Amino acid sequence: MIMRIKIIGWPLLFLQIAFLSACGQNQAHNRVIPGSSEDVKTFPEAKPNTYWKKILSPEAYEIMVNKGTERPFNNPYWNNHEQGIYVSAATGKPLFSSDAKFDSGTGWPSFFKPIDPKLIMIVKDYSEGMERDEVVERSTGLHLGHVFDDGPAPTGLRYCLDSYALKFIKTK
Repeated sequence: MIMRIKIIGWPLLFLQIAFLSACGQNQAHNRVIPGSSEDVKTFPEAKPNTYWKKILSPEAYEIMVNKGTERPFNNPYWNNHEQGIYVSAATGKPLFSSDAKFDSGTGWPSFFKPIDPKLIMIVKDYSEGMERDEVVERSTGLHLGHVFDDGPAPTGLRYCLDSYALKFIKTK
């Protein structure tokens, strides 16, 4: 009788541990990561990633939500010389103007200043084994690109942005 309990007890114990472990993983997986595009405490217009997946193009989602990047010299706006404004692909808020755009030689659209600095936020990015200053949309936390201190006058800044995080509106 004791042998029979030991034989049944171990597999049952293993199943209980596996079940509890799986439940713990789901809770951690569903937790909102502070500073992410789902963090409404930091970003007032943050939304679940499922929302962004519905309204953004696959390229914009990869860049803005997953903090990806597009290939240089092979994106919609790196060589755009038309007059207009660049708005967020997610919210439509005006972020950068063609008046502040310059050719940085990097293959991405580059600007020396935003239209309204209050609409963006700079956060530290430690990905890829580097420390960089990431540019995010202040209201949503969505990734736009990075900013560097090697730009032209008058600011000396280079906002190096991903085209797919933006939409261009040509002025008439």
